[in-house]
Amino acid sequence: SHNVIWLVFFLTLATPLGMFLAVLLDKNIRGTRFYQGALYMPVVLSLAIIGFIWELIYAPDYGLLNTVLGRTEQGNQISWLGDPSINLWAVLVAASWRQVGYVMVLYLAGLKSVDPALREAAAIDGANERQAFFRVVFPVMRPINIVVLVITVIESLRAFDLAFIINKGLNGLELLSTLVTNN
Repeated sequence: SHNVIWLVFFLTLATPLGMFLAVLLDKNIRGTRFYQGALYMPVVLSLAIIGFIWELIYAPDYGLLNTVLGRTEQGNQISWLGDPSINLWAVLVAASWRQVGYVMVLYLAGLKSVDPALREAAAIDGANERQAFFRVVFPVMRPINIVVLVITVIESLRAFDLAFIINKGLNGLELLSTLVTNN
């Protein structure tokens, strides 16, 4: 089922990317508030609006992606949402754009709650930053990991809006929810 692909894509791409961005923003780099707002903005938007935005990005004749690639002339266009072999992946990128911000905020909250003494103890024991994260910080965030996993499963099953807005749930976007609706 395409819902399984959706879930695997979220778990292998959106979740690690959201976690990575949370770790970067946890270091209080310059402009952290701006980056948090910009990365969280897609979460505030509904999936229907995200569908419309990405339709504009993927449009064959005037879309941003084909314009950047120089493929806007007739016969040279890439139909990102019309080709059943690539439109699922195009929609997954659009959905991940939203999911990354959601995961990032959850992990950022989890990182803020980790006791700094744990990191200091790991550094004193000779652990580098990566080792401290994977052996100390990440296990401490087990409750956040469970929340992220549950939300990721829920979001992959709720994928109806985006798939229906883009292709009415057809042409490679046959998710469980769109099949139920179409039948």
